[in-house]
Amino acid sequence: MKPSAERKFNVGGILLPQPFKIRRLGHFGFNLVHMEEGVRFYTDILGFRVSDNNDFSRRATSPDQLAGLGDPKGYFTRYGTDHHALVLFNKRVRDALDTTGRFKPGITINQITWQVGSLQEVANAIKWFQEEGVQVQRSGRDMPGSNWHTYLYDPDGHTNELYYGMEQIGWNGHSKPTAMYHRGFHEPPELPQISEFDEVQQALNDKVDLLSGYRHIERLPPTYDVDGILLPRPFKIVRLGPLSFFVADIRAAELFYREHLGFILTEEISWHGERCLFLRANTEHHSLALYPISLREKLGLSPHTTCMALGLQLANYQQLRNAVRFLRELGVRVIDDMPQELHPGIDFAAHVFDPDGHCLQLYYYMEQVGWNGKPRPKELRPKVKPGEWPEVIDPMPDVYQGEPFLGPWG
Repeated sequence: MKPSAERKFNVGGILLPQPFKIRRLGHFGFNLVHMEEGVRFYTDILGFRVSDNNDFSRRATSPDQLAGLGDPKGYFTRYGTDHHALVLFNKRVRDALDTTGRFKPGITINQITWQVGSLQEVANAIKWFQEEGVQVQRSGRDMPGSNWHTYLYDPDGHTNELYYGMEQIGWNGHSKPTAMYHRGFHEPPELPQISEFDEVQQALNDKVDLLSGYRHIERLPPTYDVDGILLPRPFKIVRLGPLSFFVADIRAAELFYREHLGFILTEEISWHGERCLFLRANTEHHSLALYPISLREKLGLSPHTTCMALGLQLANYQQLRNAVRFLRELGVRVIDDMPQELHPGIDFAAHVFDPDGHCLQLYYYMEQVGWNGKPRPKELRPKVKPGEWPEVIDPMPDVYQGEPFLGPWG
C-alpha cells in the first residue's frame, strides 16, 4: 500500500511524511556458512570487538538438530561504543532453526538496522506500519544490546529494523550484565519507560556486579603505529555503511525505502542499461544503494547473496592505503577496479571479501549533501584510476566531514 501523500506526522515538532526519521545505519548482520573463519576475519583482521554472544543451541528441540553445523553462537561485535555494529550468525544453524521461512533463499543479510530519534518514534512506526499494511515481524526490546525496536520486511525479504537506544560500552569495555536482561520486551512497550540511567541505578541497588558483562580481549599484539596509537592492524574503522544490495524489482524497492522508510533519492545512474539508485538518510551522499539483481553476475560477485557491498569507512586515506597492503599480505582477496560510477560520492575504494564471499567496501571519504539537497555535479568529482594509490591526494571541500567517530580508537 502506498502511504498518503497528504498525511503528515508530528516528529519532535516537525511535520514529516512518516512518523519517524531515520538518522543513520546503526548496525548490520550477516549469516555465515564459514562461521569460525568469518568471526576471526571480522575480529582479528578487521578489528571488530565482540561485545556479547547468544547461544542458539538453546533453541534446538534436540541435540541432533544442530549436530555438525558448527559454532551455534551468534556474535555481536562493535567498532565504537555502540554495543553492536555488526552481528554474525551461523547460517546453517539459523536455517535449521528457521521454522517460519524468515530467510528466503539467497538472502544472507541477517538484518539492516536503522537508528531513529526516540522511543516514541519506534512506537509510532509500529502503529503506522500496521495501518499501512506493512508486515511487522516483531517488536520489543532485545537483549543483548538493549535497543527498542521493530522489524519488518522489504519487498525482497530483507529484514529491516528501526531502533532507538543502543546500549553503550564505555571505557572499561564491559557490556551490560545478564542480570539486567529482565528489562527485555517481546512486544511493543507501553510508554513512557524508565530511562537507561534509572535501570543502572536499580541494578546498583540490587547489588548487581556491573563488571560481570562480557569483555573482549584482543588476540593480536598492538604493533602498528596508527596515527600515534598502537593497534593490532594499520587502520581503524570509524563508520558503518553505506549498504549496497541487489533487488529483484528496483521500482518496488525504491517505493518501499522512499515512501515507507523515508529515504531521500540523491542520485540515479544507468549502468549496462539498468537503473541504480543511491538514497540517503542524513547528509552523506548515500546510506543505501539499490542495484538490479541482473548486475550481480556482470560484476563477478557471489551468487549466494543479495549483498553487493557493506561499506566500512576508515579514518583517513593513508589508513585506506595501509589497509589494502595489510589485507593483501594476509591473503585476503582485494579488488580495486570496481567501476567508480557504481559508487558515486566515494572516490578511492577497495573491495575486500570475507571467507563466505561477501563484499566489503573500504573507503575514507563520503561526499556530503548540503541544505539545497543537491549532490556534487559529476564533472566536479575526482577521477580515480583503478589500481593506482597515490601517496597523497588533494582534498575535497567536504573531506573529514559528516558523522564523526567519538572516543578513542583503541
